[in-house]
Amino acid sequence: MSGAQPEKSRGRQGKAVCALLLATSIFALMRPGLLHAQETELRGEVSESAILSDQQRKARQLALAAQGQQAPAAQDDAPPRTYLPASAGAVPDDADTNTATGSIFDPQATDDASTDTPTPPKPRRRPSTAGQTGADQDKAKTDARTTGKSKKKKNTTAATVETTAATDDADNAATDQEAANRRALTVDSADRQKLDPGAERTAAIEGQNKKAEDDPFAATGVKWGSFVIRPSIEQGLTATTNGDSSSAGTSALLSETALRFSAISDWRENSATIDGYGLFRETVSGYPVHDAQGRIEGQLNVDLDNELRAIAKLGYEAVPETASSPNAIAGVSTQPLRQTIDGSLGVEKAAGKMQYKLTGAVSHDFYGDAELSDGTSLSQKDQDNTLYTATLRTGYEISPALTPFTEIEVGRRVYDQRIDNEGFERSSTRLGARAGLQLDMGEKLSGEFSAGWLREAIDDKSLEAISGATVNADLKWSPQRGTTIGLTGKTTVETTTTAGESGDILYSGRLTGERLIRANLTANAALGLDWRDYVGIDGHDRILSAEAGLTWWVNRYAGLTSRVRTEKLTSNLPGRDYTANSVYLGLKVQR
Repeated sequence: MSGAQPEKSRGRQGKAVCALLLATSIFALMRPGLLHAQETELRGEVSESAILSDQQRKARQLALAAQGQQAPAAQDDAPPRTYLPASAGAVPDDADTNTATGSIFDPQATDDASTDTPTPPKPRRRPSTAGQTGADQDKAKTDARTTGKSKKKKNTTAATVETTAATDDADNAATDQEAANRRALTVDSADRQKLDPGAERTAAIEGQNKKAEDDPFAATGVKWGSFVIRPSIEQGLTATTNGDSSSAGTSALLSETALRFSAISDWRENSATIDGYGLFRETVSGYPVHDAQGRIEGQLNVDLDNELRAIAKLGYEAVPETASSPNAIAGVSTQPLRQTIDGSLGVEKAAGKMQYKLTGAVSHDFYGDAELSDGTSLSQKDQDNTLYTATLRTGYEISPALTPFTEIEVGRRVYDQRIDNEGFERSSTRLGARAGLQLDMGEKLSGEFSAGWLREAIDDKSLEAISGATVNADLKWSPQRGTTIGLTGKTTVETTTTAGESGDILYSGRLTGERLIRANLTANAALGLDWRDYVGIDGHDRILSAEAGLTWWVNRYAGLTSRVRTEKLTSNLPGRDYTANSVYLGLKVQR
């Protein structure tokens, strides 16, 4: 019986173990959800690895019990610990909580028997009702303040988060836009690569933004080789009170024809210009006038090495002697024609602020015969002469706009007839010196002026040398757009073959103005003063002139032009005074 008793006991224990294992398995299946809910309420979520570790520990304990290894009695019989919070709502951090597994329900498995019977915590004194009520009220107030602060902090935090998010969004948008711009720039750069000239697209004519022209009625010109030629012709009638501007002249109606042209090269480095004009006057009625005059001049600019620049000029002029000239012959039907061939070659060099220019010039005058009223002619060959001059200019550039300079001129005038018809040896030697200022202020003011002294000593000792002060100027000033004011001055030595006379010095000055009233209407005016000082005799001439005109362009190629002019010569020599007033109306055609 004693042997059977243990066997039955073991059988009952085996059944109990099996039931316990089954219950444990069912509980294990249900426990994760319960543990999760309980742990979430007490201390937050517990990791699933901690739950699985706790289940494995329990299973090992049951397996040991099934094998007959009894767990310590103290552990099995120990009453469950009761949770006593230290304060309302607080969760104690138990020292004996299994930190390895993170479980808050099961004690840590250990073989030490001293840890099986835990010491219960000391019961705390329960506060009185009044004190508890006051404490609860204080706690409520504190919780309310804390809740308000928490809400305020949350609101502030939320606002800060929203502001930060908005700033981040703006920064991200700016960054994205910058990246897009870089990509677009890269694409544009690739698209803007230079194409083959034949493959470039040309915009429509209607859509082109064409720059406004400074002068929409200026001549367009005709392309001829490497030059652009701008020709014009002007035809009109002049009504004058003095046909030939002489003391014996009378009124007349004259037909005037003027031909003008200019040609400018379009070379890349060097440049060339050609200018010319021709004026023909014929009497329609009144005082007989039959004359023609003209000039053509070309200039070539060539850039050489070592900052050298060469300037070459060549010209031809044919002008009849005027009736008011000192060399005019009285009582002739036609004054002699004076022809001039002139040329010059100059070399310029700039060395720092210093500027140097050396110019050599040659001018040859030859005269035709004068036709007398009886049909005979009078030769003027004794007036033919050639003037050779050399001029050295030295300038110092104070600024790009101001360059003062000095000039020295030497020359020799040689007559074709060493002794003229009156028996005088007219050849002479020239010497002159000038000082001036060159201006370059763009469109506002440009040009130069100078003053000095000039002397021509005649070889014939019986004739007085021609000498006197010289004034030269060529200035253009634009006070405002569309207005141009010009000032020109010139000093000329006039020779003569009159017996006992050396010649004279002529000072000529012109003040001109041009105003663009409208795009197709231009006004111009001029004032003139000439002073002629005779050498060897006490004589002088003064000539005053004034002129005003209008030009109205019908279109770019044709326009109407008109002008009025007055001229008056006053002299202390007999038979030279005259006054001439005239009105002109004509049509001008240009290309």
